[in-house]
Amino acid sequence: MYMNIIFFDTETTGNESHDRLCQIAYKNNSETVSELFLPPIPISIESMAVHHITQKMVTDKPLFIESPLYTNIKETFESDTSILVAHNAQFDIAMIAKEDIHPKHVICTLRVARHLDTEGIIPSYRLQYLRYYLGIEIEAIAHDALGDVLVLEQLFSRLLKKVQEKYSYTEEQALEFMQEVSSQPSLLHTMPFGKHKDKKIKDLAIEDPGYLTWLLNQKKEQSVDGDEDWIYTLEYYTKK
Repeated sequence: MYMNIIFFDTETTGNESHDRLCQIAYKNNSETVSELFLPPIPISIESMAVHHITQKMVTDKPLFIESPLYTNIKETFESDTSILVAHNAQFDIAMIAKEDIHPKHVICTLRVARHLDTEGIIPSYRLQYLRYYLGIEIEAIAHDALGDVLVLEQLFSRLLKKVQEKYSYTEEQALEFMQEVSSQPSLLHTMPFGKHKDKKIKDLAIEDPGYLTWLLNQKKEQSVDGDEDWIYTLEYYTKK
């Protein structure tokens, strides 16, 4: 029986395999936490432009693993009765894994939302896009870890209800189902960038398979945390 659902998000120095967290925020029934930390590598300008956390803002902060919060966060996140909920969870889980935190139970709201959208109707599954697409009304600053957590909490509530209604599940059954969906790569439906932006990937497999092969090789070479769904999708369509 799960006793503790934890909504969490990280802000980082970048989105490549060597990058590290510089902010973590989480919320559960008993507490809300949002803290900055000094990362072991500099924050990239590209990341500063997104989350607005500058190197100066973290200069006097402790390393996450040396902070007073670390032990409590590690024990809470790794508890058998905790479920961590994140959007594009693979990225955030990879970030906290670099800090030796390994949660046992995880739900990715991005993968669950994509799974429920069987026809690929929703143009984008980015958290802030879903916020406005679904009409989630909440005061929250985008691309701030705590602001994203507050949106995430509302999105999760909607997805949980949708799963329960669609499959006639109890809450516990729905939570188990969402974890199962989150543990597996999912197929992307629409190309979000490039010369084929907004086209269906299944159509591109017929119209321009060479482009998908090229993109697959690019994704494998770049080795960016959180690209598992892309690689799974591109391999699926290039092998058909």
